Amino acid sequence: MAQEQSYYVPEQSKWPIIATVGLGLTLYGVASIMVNAKQGESTTLSWLMFFAGALVMAYMLFGWFGSVIREGRAGLYSDQMDRSFRWGMSWFIFSEVMFFAAFFGALFYVRVFAVPWLGGEGDKATANMLWEGFQASWPLVNNPDPEAYPGPKEIIGPWGLPLINTILLVSSSFTITVAHHALKAGNRQKLKLWLGATILLGLAFLVLQAEEYMHAYQDLDLTLSSGIYGSTFFMLTGFHGAHVTLGTIMLIVMFFRVQKGHFTEDSHFGFEASSWYWHFVDVVWLCLFVFVYII
Repeated sequence: MAQEQSYYVPEQSKWPIIATVGLGLTLYGVASIMVNAKQGESTTLSWLMFFAGALVMAYMLFGWFGSVIREGRAGLYSDQMDRSFRWGMSWFIFSEVMFFAAFFGALFYVRVFAVPWLGGEGDKATANMLWEGFQASWPLVNNPDPEAYPGPKEIIGPWGLPLINTILLVSSSFTITVAHHALKAGNRQKLKLWLGATILLGLAFLVLQAEEYMHAYQDLDLTLSSGIYGSTFFMLTGFHGAHVTLGTIMLIVMFFRVQKGHFTEDSHFGFEASSWYWHFVDVVWLCLFVFVYII
């Protein structure tokens, strides 16, 4: 007869309230930066608030996850707790899927409905009276009101840096999978090698994306203010870059944990959750590459 396992209830924690304070400071700082910049006012205090919130969030993450790691290493978690971790990570990734689905939905609406309507197509053809002679096409380089929203000189083609970044991220999905299999096989050296390769690929992606952004701003006049194409381009690729940054940090933490001898062949959910997240950002990039750069 199977022995009943108790569900671990952690002690009272300060981390949720610290997370609330840090998140509030960060979001208020971001909102203040945008409002003050729009009104031509100083953003110094807003930036200080943003960085203060970011430091509080970093402190919270380091402390809270450190507590979880210590509890797990002490053997306090049951199988039921492991299942709750898996469900929690699954729902978190699902929420991220919905986050990107909203932005892809906005891109779809703009391309299929809004821009053609402004060009005089369909039931909303009267909208063409606002900007007579406007020719609707995507990507939208010539905006309806070029004085208020000057369009970019050019767009970024898919077969340069975006293709290289696609190869890097697809390769990183392969390397993290090999590392996962090495962990389950108990081959620590192979695990370190392939996990390190995944981290390097992620860092290379971020460096190339930063180079792409500098090229867009400095040479192509492609910015957040260059009409709906610039807005959707930077919102989608920028948020994805933020997720790649987070995923890379997670993998770096996993690398240091492996170095310390953490994880076993049968108990390694921290590593597994990080690999799930990494595969998620890879799939999102493939969608971006197709719908933002190619089509």
